[in-house]
Amino acid sequence: MQPKIIAFDADDTLWDNEGYFEETEKRFCDLLADYHPPHTLAREILQTEVTNLPLYGYGIKGFILSMIETALRISDKTLPVEAIEKIIQLGKELLEKPVNIIEDVEDVLDELKKKYRLVMATKGDLLDQHRKLHKSGLGPYFHHIEIMTEKKEDDYQKLIKRLDIQPSEFVMVGNSIKSDVLPVLHLGGRAFHIPYHTTWEHEKVEVKIVNKNFRQLSSIKEILQFV
Repeated sequence: MQPKIIAFDADDTLWDNEGYFEETEKRFCDLLADYHPPHTLAREILQTEVTNLPLYGYGIKGFILSMIETALRISDKTLPVEAIEKIIQLGKELLEKPVNIIEDVEDVLDELKKKYRLVMATKGDLLDQHRKLHKSGLGPYFHHIEIMTEKKEDDYQKLIKRLDIQPSEFVMVGNSIKSDVLPVLHLGGRAFHIPYHTTWEHEKVEVKIVNKNFRQLSSIKEILQFV
């Protein structure tokens, strides 16, 4: 079947995101440099984030809480209250970062909108993702917005059912093999992977994909060659 829906991940597919987290994590590590070296602190905060995902989900607010929890743990709860205040401020600054749209995104969406229904399907905090979508100005391109708590097969299955299409009529575009590609391929949909220059450790997987419904692209503009 020909695709009817083309869905796009948002963070690091439509706009820059992970670089902001890395910048904030570096400032967090600098703040706690007296307790542990940066590589140890980075490992500790990742462990805390992953452990907390079932409670907080994905997004900046969970990241802020995980930074505070990590700081208290590695300092054996001796961290001054002023340092906690600085961590909270780091999180607030992260929430206020500008939304930088990735090159060619608007041109591609404008072209695809003439032939397909477009969907934004992304993980993260509901309020924050809607804030970024509003700031980006990309909202009018999308027929449907889906802010997902997870991106597993069941989550995509529910989305496809709501869109009233078959999996074979669904195309997913994103920067994560783990979240944007493998679940969709397993359902019988199509997936385009566009690597971003940096990826959160939790999203990294080592897998070789051999599937006629999969393509890896070097930029979002290449999609126009295949749909």
